[in-house]
Amino acid sequence: MIVHMLLADIPSPTVSYIHVGPFTIRFYAIIMMIATWIAVTIIYQRWKRRGGTFDQITDIAVVAIPCGLIGARLYNCFTVPFNYFPYYGGSLINILKIWDGGMAIFGALIGGYCGAALICHRKHLSLLSLSDAAAPALLVAQSFGRLGNWFNQELYGTPTTLPWGLKLNQSNAIGEYELCYNNTPCPNPETHVFQPTFLYSIVWCMLGVLVLLLIEKKYHASLHAGQTFAIYLMWYGIGRAAIEHIRINASLYIGPFRINTLVALIVFVLGLILFIKLKTNNHHQAEVTQ
Repeated sequence: MIVHMLLADIPSPTVSYIHVGPFTIRFYAIIMMIATWIAVTIIYQRWKRRGGTFDQITDIAVVAIPCGLIGARLYNCFTVPFNYFPYYGGSLINILKIWDGGMAIFGALIGGYCGAALICHRKHLSLLSLSDAAAPALLVAQSFGRLGNWFNQELYGTPTTLPWGLKLNQSNAIGEYELCYNNTPCPNPETHVFQPTFLYSIVWCMLGVLVLLLIEKKYHASLHAGQTFAIYLMWYGIGRAAIEHIRINASLYIGPFRINTLVALIVFVLGLILFIKLKTNNHHQAEVTQ
């Protein structure tokens, strides 16, 4: 048993859904919809300052959002395959059961970016300038979206003796019915408190918003199209790698590393390469057309 000396516990919600007639409405889904709305609103405001239009953002969102949802689901199924593929004892039909959870931000970013790239190509819009407009919006949305993990009592970190920690509501805690680490039982929520990784993510993402806005303000004249987005990739990648390292939910491993830790580090490296490469780009951030 871990001896825990807390200044204060971070409580977990006692409910994560409501019933409306025959329907179950999960707070996670509501939070994701609000986060998406926040992101689109911020992107539009930043895109408009670059000379873009509302219709352009609408056309992009109509494609990018469904692609992001599909990408989020597929990425989760392939990186946490235990419930979905017969080889791991799962069932393929579970892939369709999105109401049981299982969405991944990396998949959402990949799917959404592919959808946005398709529309930008068809309408001759600058994907790099759109990416810059989206960078802080994505961090705000990701920060808000982490509240969904708090309501679901999922994706928390290792047991902790730090002066802060997440106290689980055991009756609804993910550790009551899922496995952690390499498919071993989760630590007992009655005798442990856990690293509040949802809170770490919120703080890191909101700090990232401030960093991006300050860099844009100070270096606006010298930034090339796509470089703000490259900084976003570096910021989110390195922060996510650190936070992922202390999570205990079940995951595929490559050697000693969780797959999302490696993906986050790859995102950081890609952001660094992109930032350096774009130094030779002649396009300014304000240009909305190719």
